[in-house]
Amino acid sequence: MHTFNPPIRTLMGPGPSEVHEKVYQALAKPTIGHLDPEFLRLMNEIQVMLRQVFQTKNQLTIPVSGTGSAGMETLFVNFIEPGDKAVVCVNGVFGTRMADVASRCGADVVEVKAEWGTAINPSDIDAALSQHPDAKLLAIVHAETSTGVWQPMDEVADLAKKHDVMLLLDAVTSLAGVPVELDKWGVDGCYSGTQKCLSCPPGLAPISVSERGLQLIQNRKTKPQSWYLDLSMVANYWTDGNRAYHHTAPINMNYALHEALRLVLEEGLETRFKRHRENSEYLWQELESLGLERFVDASIALPQLNVVKVPKGVDEAAIRARLLNEFGIEIGAGLGPMAGKIWRIGLMGESSHTTIIDRLIFALKQIL
Repeated sequence: MHTFNPPIRTLMGPGPSEVHEKVYQALAKPTIGHLDPEFLRLMNEIQVMLRQVFQTKNQLTIPVSGTGSAGMETLFVNFIEPGDKAVVCVNGVFGTRMADVASRCGADVVEVKAEWGTAINPSDIDAALSQHPDAKLLAIVHAETSTGVWQPMDEVADLAKKHDVMLLLDAVTSLAGVPVELDKWGVDGCYSGTQKCLSCPPGLAPISVSERGLQLIQNRKTKPQSWYLDLSMVANYWTDGNRAYHHTAPINMNYALHEALRLVLEEGLETRFKRHRENSEYLWQELESLGLERFVDASIALPQLNVVKVPKGVDEAAIRARLLNEFGIEIGAGLGPMAGKIWRIGLMGESSHTTIIDRLIFALKQIL
């Protein structure tokens, strides 16, 4: 066996995204113990920065050891007890996955569906919650990675308050790319991933739990089905002044997240959101000049994940293969019923720069 040397790629798919050189440098720093005083100090700083990015004052705002899907499972296994009723919004792969995870936790799942490529209609949520007044939880995807839909949240948040249900939010692809305002929306549990708009390698899942969510966890009648993801224990490891060993944290991944968060806040959230928006507009100007069309209506389209209809008669897999093999550029295919019908072009974090967009457009012109 030889030393592995990965090829140089330009990452423009649905994740992972390009990684800043300073984040790579942080990842390569010497490993220290997970209870070393200096690492505990780093943990405190990560929590402070995560609260700023999530726009929340929630004390339980931490990175879970695992990818974004571990964040999803963490919140469901801690919020749901067998027999609880959960209303889950499904308009793509990740809403479908939430419904699956909730059912595995023993929940009675009520699905609110919308056509893939469209947003969930708040009136459908209102109807479902009215028909199921015993629902404990409302779960929804803020940025549906499989379709590029950006779910408007103000009306959804109002409905969660109106029906007095816990609000659980998937912000895997939205965090640090578009505004995620947990306190304004009254979100009780939110999870994300490091490899999207934070531009950190995959491996951690930032989560945030409200005070109400924390009380729910503390007052459970049954233990969560997962020991590893039991927040009543994990939180103790992340609580300053009362540290209790739970598991060995991925030390170097936390170095990387710390640096990625520092870079996000150094740029400034509003500046970062503006960059994603303006670069998306530039990308679409170029794509439309090639005759390519949007899959999602511009009013609900994510700027950091741009979804393109594959032109009729085009072998979409062959185009992606040529982009990768001849130009070193990765873009994403469609998932599920969208397979073969769309391309997903990520402009997330460090992948959101005009020089990278120009590289893609040059390649597409050669191929198409």
